[in-house]
Amino acid sequence: MASSDLSVLEICAGAGGQSYGLEQAGFGHELAVEIDRDAAATLRLNRPEWDVHEGDVREVNGRDYRGIDLLAGGVPCPPFSVAGKQLGAEDERDLFPEAIRLVREAKPAAVMLENVKGLASARFQTYRDSIRGELEKLGYQTDWQLLLSSEFGVPQLRPRFILVAVKGASFKKFEWPGAVGTPRMVGETLLPLMSANGWAGATVWAKRANSIAPTIVGGSKKHGGADLGPSRAKAAWLALGVDGKGVADEAPSADHPIRYVPRLTNEMVARIQGFDESWRFFGRKTSVYRQIGNAFPPPVAEGVGRAIKQAIGAGSARRRGLKIVA
Repeated sequence: MASSDLSVLEICAGAGGQSYGLEQAGFGHELAVEIDRDAAATLRLNRPEWDVHEGDVREVNGRDYRGIDLLAGGVPCPPFSVAGKQLGAEDERDLFPEAIRLVREAKPAAVMLENVKGLASARFQTYRDSIRGELEKLGYQTDWQLLLSSEFGVPQLRPRFILVAVKGASFKKFEWPGAVGTPRMVGETLLPLMSANGWAGATVWAKRANSIAPTIVGGSKKHGGADLGPSRAKAAWLALGVDGKGVADEAPSADHPIRYVPRLTNEMVARIQGFDESWRFFGRKTSVYRQIGNAFPPPVAEGVGRAIKQAIGAGSARRRGLKIVA
């Protein structure tokens, strides 16, 4: 676990992708807010010392966290997703107004909010301007940036649209992180897991899977079981030698033929999302898959978190005692 000298209040924390990345960047959680029961349990499973509020972000009083270093969150993407109706501000799931409320109440040194690339479209220009305007009224300078997860060592493209706001003159010190090395391929990333049960075809499979993955799609509880996305995504996975129609319980064994087309396990999906082996997930298979698929890749969160830390300096807010709140 990385040492922390900066504090963060995180909303819509999910299964901890952004949480873990920010921790690696040097931020300690004063509070993590997540409404999904299994995802909140995942946070507690990995960090029992954290204060985890299992409930609606509307229940949180930002004044209790006045002077926090960072307010962060992966606000729900359905209002802006190309897979949905793109209702934006008219969607009841839009939590940007709640994020602005918390900024107003907590007065953090910096803000980091991530979403899907759909929010970057011309359709939502007025909406983005309104968010920027509200933050400027509160003394923040802001910037939006579309980042590709593949540039941070994550073996999938997974574009994320990120807002960073920094109070006062410190914004001049903020610089968006650049690419970290070359993108990792699916085969090299998953070979250790794909060969774990003695499958003789693992090495041949890994050579075929010599590309980055399609974007992992977590979906919602309104849809069926775990699979790797719509028809186009499944076709892209098949080109990598992966059956995307479902998620396996375990890797192929020595009994499987060399030319077998495997399905990914949840552990493999987690690696594609940028989680390492230390992060565990709570719940049944479909719930775990959705938690992983909806997560913000930790390496991207770490990269942006380090850039924010560089801008605002270390230890500008006093760390409080941590406890668990259900």
